[in-house]
Amino acid sequence: MVSENGDERTEFLFHNLIAMFATLALQQLGKLVNPLTGAVERDLRQARITIDMLEMIGEKTAGNLSAEEQRHLDTVLTELRMNWVDEANRGGIEAETTGTNTDSAAGGADDGTKRDTTKG
Repeated sequence: MVSENGDERTEFLFHNLIAMFATLALQQLGKLVNPLTGAVERDLRQARITIDMLEMIGEKTAGNLSAEEQRHLDTVLTELRMNWVDEANRGGIEAETTGTNTDSAAGGADDGTKRDTTKG
């Protein structure tokens, strides 16, 4: 049996893991400045992969998350998906909202990898 402190630590680490991936995805979507370059960079293919990784974490941890952890993950994924579709539509890429796998959502158009280094 895990102690209460162990549960709190695990929940804290889980939330931070989700936040790390969410921040990375937002940078890749061009919504946040990349702290290493100081520029806004947009790479929709990489953003789709990052979102897919969060979805995979959700699938692999199904049934093992607390209600709060599941709500947090679901909320983050919903927000990231909506932002991805918004950016894909903005860049002229046809966003496939029926599937979430990388091949269908990000494959094909070169427009998804363009970099915008202007500060926004």
